[in-house]
Amino acid sequence: MTHYLYLVRHGEHQDAEHGLTDGPLSPRGMRQAALIADRLSGVPLDAVWHSPLERAAQTAAAVAERLPSVSPQPSALLFDCVPTGMTDDTPGAYEPFFGSVTEAEVEAGSAQMADATSEFLVRKPGEVHELLITHNFVIAWFVREVLQTPDWRWMTLNQAHCGLTVLSQRKGRPWSMLTHNDLAHLPFELRTGLPETIPV
Repeated sequence: MTHYLYLVRHGEHQDAEHGLTDGPLSPRGMRQAALIADRLSGVPLDAVWHSPLERAAQTAAAVAERLPSVSPQPSALLFDCVPTGMTDDTPGAYEPFFGSVTEAEVEAGSAQMADATSEFLVRKPGEVHELLITHNFVIAWFVREVLQTPDWRWMTLNQAHCGLTVLSQRKGRPWSMLTHNDLAHLPFELRTGLPETIPV
């Protein structure tokens, strides 16, 4: 029996290009959400959790339209956050990113991700399928945790809007990553959210 965790970044939201932190899905984001919902429609989901932010809640609602047997639930553990600050082994190239991040934000993000991994990266009995609709940094932290890489490595992992990452754990085995940022369900013009240039 296997516990599957499906991680999806929310669809593109309308206010992203204006620098606002949240907003409803853009028309393109609505198409992305519908397509990831179609992609997951054959999965026997036991639970759907989402960030309380509007863009994630609307993405979850699109899934629920195609899977009326599930009732998406908000979780504060899936809010957007910054999981770490600069560490001794973080490459200096990333230092500018943290210029606008406060120590309090880093402390809150670190505590949130510790609680999130304790809540969701825990094997449940039987065959389990759970969907988490959340944010780029949160998914990056989950992947980093499963791969047991240095803390700063979350900064090197990026997810497109409505990209699909699947983690799994079989009884008696560690968590593994089945796929990362799978975009097979999205046509090229809907593959948004990735950085134009990958940081060095």
